[in-house]
Amino acid sequence: MNKIKRTEIFNRLRAANPNPTTELEFRNSFELLIAVLLSAQATDVSVNKATKKLFEVAPTPEAMLNLGVAKVKNHIKTIGLFNTKAENVIKTCRILVEQHDSQVPDNREALEALPGVGRKTANVVLNTAFRQIAMAVDTHIFRVSNRTGIAPGKNVLEVEKRLIRLVPEEFLLDAHHWLILHGRYVCLARKPRCGACTIYDLCEYKKKVEE
Repeated sequence: MNKIKRTEIFNRLRAANPNPTTELEFRNSFELLIAVLLSAQATDVSVNKATKKLFEVAPTPEAMLNLGVAKVKNHIKTIGLFNTKAENVIKTCRILVEQHDSQVPDNREALEALPGVGRKTANVVLNTAFRQIAMAVDTHIFRVSNRTGIAPGKNVLEVEKRLIRLVPEEFLLDAHHWLILHGRYVCLARKPRCGACTIYDLCEYKKKVEE
């Protein structure tokens, strides 16, 4: 795929959604960090449902620490892997309080040092909370990047690096939001909605569904 095609793809995605953002609900960088940490192998809808009440009683790292593992578990028990996630939330909050003055760090190294925070979570926080160029490649973005030909790669890190290199600069800041939403609602895994796709004619997928 050439630069002209990629530019037109993102022009159309931007025209359809000028201000894309995560579907996770949050009010600040701390709530975003916790929501993303909880979202692994869970839907944003299920996370939002759990965090609505959790953030009411624990809107800061100190408040979350005071809540303790057992009560955090009770709030997030509807989310997959909630036992491990609750423990990681408390461990992360302790590090934020003790090492970062209760602030979410704005650099990758410090974020990835937090329990339960991997590269993808760090990328979401860096991009969404701190508006840094970062590409959080999940299953949707991996699929869309490979299927369309925008940035094919054998693994998520390869796709991430290619997206950073190949997405035209003017679209880099919001590209991961456009791609994840496109994968979530249009370019579905089992049966892509090609008939409803705004980039149908630019996509290089060889098995397009016509209806």
